[in-house]
Amino acid sequence: MAGDKLQVTFEADGSLSAPLTLFYPYNRTLGTTVARFLSSLADKRIEGTKAQDGRVFVPPAEFDPSTGTPLTEWVQVGDEGTVVQWSWQPAPFEDNTLDQPFAWALILLDGADVPMLHAVQAKAAATMSIGMRVKAVWAEDRTPEISAIRCFEPVGG
Repeated sequence: MAGDKLQVTFEADGSLSAPLTLFYPYNRTLGTTVARFLSSLADKRIEGTKAQDGRVFVPPAEFDPSTGTPLTEWVQVGDEGTVVQWSWQPAPFEDNTLDQPFAWALILLDGADVPMLHAVQAKAAATMSIGMRVKAVWAEDRTPEISAIRCFEPVGG
């Protein structure tokens, strides 16, 4: 959109915010690795692939990014983890599973070595922190989609 100007807002807490719209106007064939991952979510299991050096990728990687070796060993990881980075979403967007502000977070699940991006339902941005523990909240009607995990929530509330 040539000529459009980015509208950056300076918040009272010193942070910056700017609008961002992600749009993917295509359908993708899943393949066996992603299909297995999403099917496991529908069964309330989180699985990843394990590299020869022991690293566990969640979501699963089809190939080791360091060596290019196909990853065929699967392991189950926990549905709790640690927030390693986060960003606040002040308003949900259409078709989001959450209907109030939330955080996008990189979550290092117990047993994984690579963090996974997902939503964290938190009361306010001030309640989010790097290092906080979160747990998956499973959707009632689970289909083989990432939304089988409705969101994560802070452990203990």
